[in-house]
Amino acid sequence: MAEIKQNGKTFNISDEILAQYKELVDLVLATESMDDDERQYWFDILPSMTNEQVDRLFNILDTEKKKLEKLEEKYQNEIKNLNEKHLIEWQEFQMKDSKKKIKEQESSDADDDADDVLNMLNDL
Repeated sequence: MAEIKQNGKTFNISDEILAQYKELVDLVLATESMDDDERQYWFDILPSMTNEQVDRLFNILDTEKKKLEKLEEKYQNEIKNLNEKHLIEWQEFQMKDSKKKIKEQESSDADDDADDVLNMLNDL
C-alpha cells in the first residue's frame, strides 16, 4: 500500500492501482473538482471498476484538465494584452507630463532671462 501526501493529506493507494493507473492517479490528485474525501473514495473503488468505467473517469478528468489549461492560457493572454495596453497608456501619460514640465521649465527660464536682461539694462 502506497501513501501519497498532497497538501497535508495522505492518500492510501494500492501498489497495483498506482502501477497500473499512474496517469489516472495523477489526474485524480490534480483535479480541482474533487475534495480529498472524494479523491480517496475513487482510489478505494478503482480496483472494483470496469475498464469502461476507468476509461470514462480518465476521459472526464483529462478533458477537465485540458479545458482548464486552455482557459488559463486564454486568461494569461488577456492579462498580457491588458498589461501592454496599460503600459502604453502609462508611457503616454508620462510623456505628456514630462513635456508639460519641460515647457514650464522653459517658460521659467525665459522669464528669468528676461528679468536678467532688464536688470542689466537698469544697471546701465
